Amino acid sequence: MEFFDTSVLVAAGQVTHVHHDRSFERVAVATKLRSCCALHTFAEVYSSMTAMPPPVTLPPNDVLRFVQDLERRLVPIALDAQEYLETIEKTAARGLTSGKIYDALLLACAAKSQAQIIYTWNLKHFHSIAPDLADRIQQP
Repeated sequence: MEFFDTSVLVAAGQVTHVHHDRSFERVAVATKLRSCCALHTFAEVYSSMTAMPPPVTLPPNDVLRFVQDLERRLVPIALDAQEYLETIEKTAARGLTSGKIYDALLLACAAKSQAQIIYTWNLKHFHSIAPDLADRIQQP
């Protein structure tokens, strides 16, 4: 199983993004048989892609179609309430603050999926949050 971080999916959907080509190539061959992302990532993709500054901002309906395409390709992984709280507890115990909690939640989904590869453009953050998964975390 391969897990896609939001950073890769946004880059795949935004043709002017510096990492578009590599991200798009990886996402284009993704299938539900071997590919997943966090359920919340669909909302993050929508939020990010509709909030980009002009001229790269995309209309909501175009982003919706992109998210729908992602849903056809990727199995969404969700945490239950207990897993969510455990992730917050672990994050607090490690002294991590602010937005790192969101990456920690994504990485908890990646761990739950038993992904052998975790694709992200945020290597430094992901490695620092989940050193136990560092050997699986890579750029597309």
